[in-house]
Amino acid sequence: MDVTVARIGAARGLRGEVRLDLRTDSPRARLGVGTVLHTDPPEAGPLTVRGVREERGAWFVTFAEALDRAAAEALRGVALLAESDDGEEDAWYPHELAGLAAVLPDGTPLGRIEGLEHAPAHDLLVLREVTGQRTLIPFVHAIVPVVDVEGGRVVLTPPGGLLASLGPADDDVESGDEGPGDENAGEESADDADRDGAGGAG
Repeated sequence: MDVTVARIGAARGLRGEVRLDLRTDSPRARLGVGTVLHTDPPEAGPLTVRGVREERGAWFVTFAEALDRAAAEALRGVALLAESDDGEEDAWYPHELAGLAAVLPDGTPLGRIEGLEHAPAHDLLVLREVTGQRTLIPFVHAIVPVVDVEGGRVVLTPPGGLLASLGPADDDVESGDEGPGDENAGEESADDADRDGAGGAG
């Protein structure tokens, strides 16, 4: 059975190079030059790796079937599939993710994963929060640093405002607060107006 090892991202340059959103911890083995990869949707492939490189932690490839920018852009969002490898630690079947508990790094429960959805930029985890709300979580390492299938959990480090159960972002809270000084200023202005009116009447 095939697993998703990467999803094609934005095109870069004019010669068909694309950035990858990896779903494997073995990109050199999975994406070597000459490797033929099946795709989801199937009609987008198969694709043959023509070139691969790493730059500052990001991975870029070119395919023999897409040699210009227009062809590369047409592949955005396509999933690259490879046969399952028992030694693969960072490639998961969607059914393996469904049912996992979602927690913060300190163990605070956030809800439960219900499934996986595909989007053009990257996959999205479907989280049913403890509040009952359904939330889509970008399935990227910065937000989902740990997927522990055997342990039955995923660890999330969501940015402020992403999860309803954690409340709004700090900036939103701060911008909505009105300090005591502001309230007093309004009262002082009203008092000044009363004094001015009294003075005018005299």
